[in-house]
Amino acid sequence: MDLVILGVPLLALVGFVFASYAIVANDVIQTLGTFLSSNAKRPWLLLWAFASSIIVAVMIYGWFAYDGDIAFGRLNRIPFPETGIQWWHILPPLVLLVLTRFGIPVSTTFLVLTIFTLTGGAATEGVLGSMLLKSFAGYLVAFAAGAVVFLVIARLFERWVARTRGQPISPIWFVAQWCSTAFLWAQWLMQDLANIFIFLPRETVTAADGSVQVTFSLGLIVFATVLMVALHGIIFASRGGEIQKIVLTKTNTVDPRSATFVDLIYAFVLLYFKELNDVPMSTTWVFLGLLAGREIAITYVASLRSKGEAMFDVATDIARAGLGLAVSVIMALALPFMATGALPDIRQQIFGSDTVEAAEDTAMLPADNPDGVVQGARGAP
Repeated sequence: MDLVILGVPLLALVGFVFASYAIVANDVIQTLGTFLSSNAKRPWLLLWAFASSIIVAVMIYGWFAYDGDIAFGRLNRIPFPETGIQWWHILPPLVLLVLTRFGIPVSTTFLVLTIFTLTGGAATEGVLGSMLLKSFAGYLVAFAAGAVVFLVIARLFERWVARTRGQPISPIWFVAQWCSTAFLWAQWLMQDLANIFIFLPRETVTAADGSVQVTFSLGLIVFATVLMVALHGIIFASRGGEIQKIVLTKTNTVDPRSATFVDLIYAFVLLYFKELNDVPMSTTWVFLGLLAGREIAITYVASLRSKGEAMFDVATDIARAGLGLAVSVIMALALPFMATGALPDIRQQIFGSDTVEAAEDTAMLPADNPDGVVQGARGAP
């Protein structure tokens, strides 16, 4: 019989704890990286208290506005495993801890959720494919938004930031940056809390119209909030750790003036995709797309770094994202196979059974009748 603590099976609780730390530690560059860099001289306790207040506010908002669904609809298509949390569900957050230790940014959404989608059977058919499409779209939209905005402002604004670096900065910019960080941090939490809360038991009800309502118990939400706030203290005390160095390689990102624009664009892109549908997506891909568009725009307009250096930086970030996706799929296939001896049907889980069956039916049609039209018998001439 599984050991239960606070009403949660032990393995589920362990997975939740690892995910609570590893996901935020790896994704800290997206949401709080520029905030930590540009406020490096301020006490970490102050920065931690600020970020923690946003966490509490988002939790309260999710409880009331989403009727107890603190995952904000992102788990509507990924139910709690029928057999409960297994050891193979916990390994991805552990791998994420290792990758974070070496400063490798990966998509925590794909690394953690892929194993749930590929082993979810009929309930999760097509979810992984939808996640991939939405994440690719997020990268392209963020790339375009970053490129367009910074093509317009880079020549004057970014050059002004670079020229006045080291001089006193108006307090207005710090206020603007803290406000933009609060907006971005809230949007990121609404997107990625599903990656953490997927380990916890929940009640799922499907209404007659097909809508799904996911509800977590109030006790679990209070416990989870306290735990996440405590774990964030470790991240803030280390000023983001090794992963923070990626932000430092980008142009002007330690300046609150540039950081404000980056955070606002990123937050609005996340808000758009949050309202688009309830499919989870990779916020890492969105962030890398934004940085790529921004770096290229600044390089070609403001000439603040060499074109070769900027392109290499963008290519390296894409390679890291691709590595994370590859690791996610390999683990999602290999770990359940090691435990059960059966491989998930990856084609069906990505494309859905209807699409796969339609493709198979088309492939079986005669070559001279690709449309499958039933033809009448021809009479003798």
